[in-house]
Amino acid sequence: MLRNTKQQTEQRVPRIAPLEPPFDPEVAAVLEPMMPPGVPPIALFRAFARNPAMATAMQGWGSYELSRNLSLTMRQREIVIDRTCARCGCEYEWGVHVAFFAERVGFSEDQVRSLTHGDSGDPCWTDPTERALIDAVDALHDRSDIDDELWSRLRAGLDDAQVLDLLLLTGWYHAISFVARGIGVPLEPGAPRFADHQIAGAT
Repeated sequence: MLRNTKQQTEQRVPRIAPLEPPFDPEVAAVLEPMMPPGVPPIALFRAFARNPAMATAMQGWGSYELSRNLSLTMRQREIVIDRTCARCGCEYEWGVHVAFFAERVGFSEDQVRSLTHGDSGDPCWTDPTERALIDAVDALHDRSDIDDELWSRLRAGLDDAQVLDLLLLTGWYHAISFVARGIGVPLEPGAPRFADHQIAGAT
């Protein structure tokens, strides 16, 4: 039985369909800076582009969250994002990040499985700060707060800037998850599924 994930088990017909190419000039101008050069825009961004003013306003903050200016390491960032999306049951955004970053940041298969279905007590986690990050995401998801004991564990490994980034990064990917699930963004072709990283024996 899944311990943490509200699993997204089937694809819905999109409630707001992503735009498809060819794009008109206004849409193309919105989408261009949202992806690396030469990479086609993902479905979520093409859905955002149905509200060009909103999509443009989001770009600065979204770019910051995925940039080197973020005070968390890339590995720490991906722990937070993958766990947040899994807890929100957002298979779409979880799959995008697992596909693009899991190998790059050195996640083992056990760690991807744990972020998706397990918890910080799984034996694949040996770094106390990484365990605290997972617990912080869970606490914010479940209670919208962090208790004093967890706060102490976070501060043992993170400074002021990093804790602030952690809190806002978690909130940002709640928002992303709400949009992706709420409008029924279709999974990217070939993207991993929650079930691809199932715990042995779980149903």
